[in-house]
Amino acid sequence: MNLLNIGFGNFVSEERIVTMLSPESAPIKRMVRHAAEEGSLVDASFGRKTMTVIIADSGHIILSSLLPEAIYSQGTQKTERTTDE
Repeated sequence: MNLLNIGFGNFVSEERIVTMLSPESAPIKRMVRHAAEEGSLVDASFGRKTMTVIIADSGHIILSSLLPEAIYSQGTQKTERTTDE
């Protein structure tokens, strides 16, 4: 199980991530608002500006203050290290 750091000591299992999105579009903002109303929102941004919206296979929506590229590169680096060994 690979864990990805999403900021501030928070981690998400790489296998559980369906997609990572930018929070700028209106549909994504509505999706985040709806998840907050339903109780399926996890805010791991700690009050900082949300840079990434992570959709999990459980239906949870996770907010992170890290850029999607930074989160993605962690998983890519771990995969490269594993295949090199």
